[in-house]
Amino acid sequence: MPNTTAPDITAIEAAARRLEGHARRTPLLTSPFLDEIAGRRVFIKAECLQHTGSFKFRGAWSAISGLENEIRAKGVIACSSGNHAQGVALAARQHGVPAVIVMPSDAPRMKVANTRALGAEVVLYDRLTADRDALTETLAAERGLTLIKPFDDRRVIAGQGTTGLEIAEQAAEDGITDADVLVCCGGGGLTAGIALALESRSTHLRARPVEPAGFDDVTRSLATGTRQRNASNAGSVCDAILTPTPGLMTLPVMARLCGPGIIVTDEEAMRAVALAWSRLKIVLEPGGAVALAAALFHGERIKTSDVICVASGGNVDPDVFTRALATLTD
Repeated sequence: MPNTTAPDITAIEAAARRLEGHARRTPLLTSPFLDEIAGRRVFIKAECLQHTGSFKFRGAWSAISGLENEIRAKGVIACSSGNHAQGVALAARQHGVPAVIVMPSDAPRMKVANTRALGAEVVLYDRLTADRDALTETLAAERGLTLIKPFDDRRVIAGQGTTGLEIAEQAAEDGITDADVLVCCGGGGLTAGIALALESRSTHLRARPVEPAGFDDVTRSLATGTRQRNASNAGSVCDAILTPTPGLMTLPVMARLCGPGIIVTDEEAMRAVALAWSRLKIVLEPGGAVALAAALFHGERIKTSDVICVASGGNVDPDVFTRALATLTD
């Protein structure tokens, strides 16, 4: 039976040691213009500047580096709309092992191209009609590959948790003593990992998931106390964080440690993309901007004097980015 126990702080610290010299310590950015919109100090953890353009590299490296040599040498497989795909592809290439990535056919073109450019074999599927998990499991069994899950994997969660270790350190450096940490949330690997790190290192900081409207399974699960499922697997510009239901491993952690979820619209996410570019000069994808959108446009849901937003990814197609920038003149 698979191990469904989430990692502890010891596992996160071990992941941090494996990641040392491989992952970037991303900055905590500020802008007085964003503070004015939000009505409080806003700090942005720019994981869009991480290798492959998202936090996913942390979990991918943690998972692959933690495998036994003989198992790792056979290769790895993952399923992803793009950010986990690129993280696994790069980590596999750096370890010198093959990688197969199962991606939806409507994934952003740039993410598909980048995954292939990093040396992975890409297998496309129709997310509206195909069973992604069944396809991935079949390929893994046929080729003897190890599955690197996007969020329900102890080593992946531990790797994502290193983001929380950095947030705790940077918050102390900046004198942040009371803040919600808003996290762009799909299956919950990043949110759970950060929450576990903060539990150990900064109890005055509280993780909170942020999701796009119509895909708020984590928010509903936390509110009801039961695991909820989204009605659809597609239909939002926030493709990076569209998952059917919270992880079996991540939900108990979020239920124990996280504050209530916040829901934002696609329009708010696009506006946050534009403001991140105009005020911080960083590029975000809509799914990587929902935490910032929550801070800017849903301040009534936040009671702390400061807020930290994890800008989780910046792999946006040019046409989507152009549409986002157009909101600056709306």
